[in-house]
Amino acid sequence: MNRLFIALKIPDEIRKKIIILRNETCPNFRKFKWESEDKIHLTLKFIGEVKEDLTAQIADHISFVENYKKFNCSLTKFGFFYKQNIPRILWIGLSIDNQIIELVDQLDYELEKFSIPSEKRKFQAHLTLKRMKGDEGKNFIECFDKLTIPKIEFEAGQIVLMKSDLLPTGSKYSEIKSYFLK
Repeated sequence: MNRLFIALKIPDEIRKKIIILRNETCPNFRKFKWESEDKIHLTLKFIGEVKEDLTAQIADHISFVENYKKFNCSLTKFGFFYKQNIPRILWIGLSIDNQIIELVDQLDYELEKFSIPSEKRKFQAHLTLKRMKGDEGKNFIECFDKLTIPKIEFEAGQIVLMKSDLLPTGSKYSEIKSYFLK
């Protein structure tokens, strides 16, 4: 079985800027475990576990994404996803071309042919920076809550089918296939 997802790749120089911004915002950043720079991406569709023989079929089937144009993006703000009123994920938001919704919907529709269910939650463009364990403290949350992000705009033109291996040390991502936008 392969655990798969489809992601919009964030350019290297933007990921570096995000890390710098994150570190400047959190003075004691070395104290915490963060998502590594190479794992910062925009998830378009989490596929989940599929049989290995379906992976190549899925990779071929979603090649339609190459018909889309590159996406204009900008960073918006830091935020948190909560579970039972406890912050669990620190993210940075993206403002992105509206065409991204069409792409996400088309991915949902096309992958239903492989018995992969459509996402029920509304798509929210964000990049996960930290999976929180609850030991971060109130100051950690406050420093991100109140920050105004400088204007950082960029173009994203690569989508990847990714494999995620869950290891005791965390997840490890590997690219299965890349698709380049117009």
